[in-house]
Amino acid sequence: MQQLLLDLLPANPPTLDNFVAGGNDRALAEFRHWLENGGLSCHLCGESASGKTHLLTASGFEIHDAASDPNLAGVQSPLQLAIDHVDQLDASGQIALFNHFNRLKSAGGRLLTASLQPPAHLQLREDLRTRLASGLICRLHPLSDQEKAAALSALAEARALKLTPEAIDYLLRHAPRDMRSLSILIIALDHYSLEHQRAITLPLLRQVLQETL
Repeated sequence: MQQLLLDLLPANPPTLDNFVAGGNDRALAEFRHWLENGGLSCHLCGESASGKTHLLTASGFEIHDAASDPNLAGVQSPLQLAIDHVDQLDASGQIALFNHFNRLKSAGGRLLTASLQPPAHLQLREDLRTRLASGLICRLHPLSDQEKAAALSALAEARALKLTPEAIDYLLRHAPRDMRSLSILIIALDHYSLEHQRAITLPLLRQVLQETL
């Protein structure tokens, strides 16, 4: 089952179409409009598991994670640059991003950043914070359990996979909380059910999750 999950990951990359918006319909629409119509910068902010990294990946921009590269040493000179966890930039990384912002502005490029908080609340140098705040800011909110349950139920139904409300509740309590992982689990359970010709009962689901997670 674990290998099945790993096999499914490359086939289901994050896209704008498979982003489960929930209460983020407006933010998603604004982000789509920005991607399609231009604009120098956009900042995504929101709690963990609200979908920021999904949208960064879906953008198609060259992505760098400031959590693992706080000085942005790995960034060259892309015209479409995305920085995740921008709040974790060190002093050198902040200077580097400031310079990248100016370079992209001159070259007609674009910058996409993400963090837990909007730019005005970040502990960054003032000139960088001001620049990040000058573009589009999209605030994302995590899905409620009810929204996740509805999304998982719709995904299972679309695949003709029978999952009881109890099974979906078990998934929400024991599986990873982000929608990408939950969606992949639904797809994997569907494959498992078809391959073994077995319905996904609650005891079987417990067994599968224990073996997988």
